[in-house]
Amino acid sequence: MSVALSMDGRVVLVTGGSRGIGAATVRLFAQAGARVVFSYVSAEERAVTLARECGATAIQQALDSVEDGQALIAKAVAVHGRLDALVVNHGIWPAHDAPIASMTLEQWRGTLGTNLDSCFGLVRDAVAQMLRQESAGGARGHVVLVASTAAQRGEAFHADYAASKGAMISLTKSLSSELAPQGILCNCVAPGWVATEMSQPAFDDVATRTKVLATIPLGRPAHVDEIAGPIVFLCTPYAGFCSGEIFNVNGGAVLVG
Repeated sequence: MSVALSMDGRVVLVTGGSRGIGAATVRLFAQAGARVVFSYVSAEERAVTLARECGATAIQQALDSVEDGQALIAKAVAVHGRLDALVVNHGIWPAHDAPIASMTLEQWRGTLGTNLDSCFGLVRDAVAQMLRQESAGGARGHVVLVASTAAQRGEAFHADYAASKGAMISLTKSLSSELAPQGILCNCVAPGWVATEMSQPAFDDVATRTKVLATIPLGRPAHVDEIAGPIVFLCTPYAGFCSGEIFNVNGGAVLVG
């Protein structure tokens, strides 16, 4: 007998879906039978190729503010007329070290604008849409926020990123308490180091790579599919009793960090 993680007919929006974790998540949702909409900012060629490959819909939308998040929800709902799951995957991680004593206000506001303010706009209007529409069976809706191990143990010289991701963990717990009674399940996936374009500069530096891998008991970064899997799982009936959970996917790094 086989076990299927089925999302047949459900409408899913994945932000930052043109590459990395987002692209892997789009592919896996499509394989599970979902109708997928995803956003991208600049990687148009990749987005078009991925959309064609998966039968998904790509929407170009900057996500720098609350209003940007709201605009994306409106565009996504216009595609299929409903929204059953939201995956907030987009985000920025300024690769250069920025000591807090000299971090610019521009960097701080830019990181929180993209990683947190737009998240509020997305969640606000996605939840409003889910509450308006009829349930497709099972949970009324799903929200999955993608945080980071940095949210739980901090990250020196990247306080802006760690603060924005830490807020997403608190947001997950708050949303769970508020929305679970209404049938909307909110959870969080917190990856450690993942082999993506965003992390590549760190791994290209031998000293940094050696330092990073020493903190991961499994001795390697995650593959993007290893993050996409838990994200999709949390939107299926098999996770129907999960609410407010922080799903750590970090090779054991948080336990020894």
